[in-house]
Amino acid sequence: MKVILKEDVQNLGFMGETVNVADGYARNFLMPKNLAIPATNSNVKTTMHEKNIIEKKKAKIALELTEIKNNLEKNEYTMPVKVGENEKIFGSITSMDIESKLKTSGFNIDRKIIDLDAPIKELGIQTVKIKLSRDIIADIKVNVIPEV
Repeated sequence: MKVILKEDVQNLGFMGETVNVADGYARNFLMPKNLAIPATNSNVKTTMHEKNIIEKKKAKIALELTEIKNNLEKNEYTMPVKVGENEKIFGSITSMDIESKLKTSGFNIDRKIIDLDAPIKELGIQTVKIKLSRDIIADIKVNVIPEV
């Protein structure tokens, strides 16, 4: 049975694709969970129209995210921290600290999209990745300096 996927289905396909699946799989799993619709002529036309609208929205969002990425990467974000002997930092800089620094710089970035493997515990310039979307990742420079 040919069906049009309404959402991404793992190991099957992506939203808007027409795939051929077993009748029982389509009737008993995909359609009851509203993951697919039968691939009739009218459904194909409707899906193509919706897909075009979604693609235009995605392109607009990608353009906006690219602009945000470029603005983020233009700046270097200085984080003053307390240090002890041998310039060892007290505590560490986490994604929460970076989020608050970005908010004071005018960017509304959620800490969940800040990709920090481990908290920053050293002085100097560190590169931090911010996943704005699946494809758009900003690399920002965080300069950790001793507090005066």
